[in-house]
Amino acid sequence: MKGMMSYDLMETIRNTNEWMGASARAMASYPIWGMAPHPMFKLMSAWGHVTERSFARMVIKPDWGIRSIPAEDGRDHLVHVDTLVPRPFGDLVQFRVAGRAPMARRVLLVAPMSGHYATLLRSTVASLLPDCDVFVTDWHNARDIPVSDGKFDIEDYTLYLVDFMRHLGPDLNVIAVCQPAPLTLAATAYLAEEDPDAQPRTLTLIGGPIDPDAAPTEVTDFGRRVTMGQLEHMVIQRVGFKYKGVGRLVYPGLMQLASFISMNADKHSAAFFEKIMLDAKGEGSEHDHHNRFYDEYLAVMDMTAEFYLSTVERIFKGREVADNAFVVEGKRVDIGKITRVAVKTVEGSKDDISAPGQCIAALDLCTGLPASKKASHVEPGAGHYGIFAGSSWRNNIRPLVLDFIDQNAGKAEPKAPMRAV
Repeated sequence: MKGMMSYDLMETIRNTNEWMGASARAMASYPIWGMAPHPMFKLMSAWGHVTERSFARMVIKPDWGIRSIPAEDGRDHLVHVDTLVPRPFGDLVQFRVAGRAPMARRVLLVAPMSGHYATLLRSTVASLLPDCDVFVTDWHNARDIPVSDGKFDIEDYTLYLVDFMRHLGPDLNVIAVCQPAPLTLAATAYLAEEDPDAQPRTLTLIGGPIDPDAAPTEVTDFGRRVTMGQLEHMVIQRVGFKYKGVGRLVYPGLMQLASFISMNADKHSAAFFEKIMLDAKGEGSEHDHHNRFYDEYLAVMDMTAEFYLSTVERIFKGREVADNAFVVEGKRVDIGKITRVAVKTVEGSKDDISAPGQCIAALDLCTGLPASKKASHVEPGAGHYGIFAGSSWRNNIRPLVLDFIDQNAGKAEPKAPMRAV
């Protein structure tokens, strides 16, 4: 079967490296080596600890880790993650703040399905929670989804978003981060034509490839250099026997991670060398910046083959959204049908994944939207991560997005108060 042996081989290599790290850490930590205080043992122990942790994180879904938030009443309120709409390939979840009245701002945060879990947006969620009721698309790891649950491509993704927006109602503000920006724009246009009363009030697109050719990057150039046949041959494998999705064709998370790291190999190598040396000197900690970042960065998930291949073929190569020719279930989605949803784009001037110009192209596609309902922002000096989770987001972009919501969403009627827990 295509790629099943190579999929299991990658998992075997990962598991072996985790075991080697654990063995080195345990071996070098025996008290007897204190009688021969050679720095080699501390270095070996540190290498083993960092290696074991790194390879173990690759198959563990991170926790959201948002326990409580302060509220205007001066108390800390517990935060519960509730599943509102369970689906095979992804759930709609709510971050319910216990004992807090419903907020006027209701935000659906559309997380990317691009190799990492939705928890990559943890700091984004935490920054919005004090001022908004927050809902998130929590996508599932394809290796854990049985083949009997069927396919999942970009049309299915778009229809998931349509269903989630319908469920949450029209008093909603949608923020799409990175990869889902074009599909979220398409889902909004789909609702504008099929179910206008279910449209959100505002749509904010952050660093997404609406028009990949507007400002080519290494990511878009790669999509141009290889054919679809070459791409399928190089990266698509079948899930191995260890997981529920055995036999499903996927773009494996471990292969995606290798690609991520190769883009900045020198930077990552230096970060791990520095971490090993700090641990060897006894100056490292479990919750330092390195571990907080890499615990999330190394936790990867498989994508269904049809989702990945259709994204490359239709969004990047075919430019269906950029040309306003995207089709869902045989029907063209006309972005020009968006006439009352305020749209804002956010880009980073140093974004090397979705370069400035790619996302703002959405505004030109919204031909039915008056200029007063369009806005854009380019954050000086910000890279891809910074525009939704870094200091640029916290200090500059978040306030702008909330102001945009307030200016265009109007007053939302409060719902029944939450029950204190």
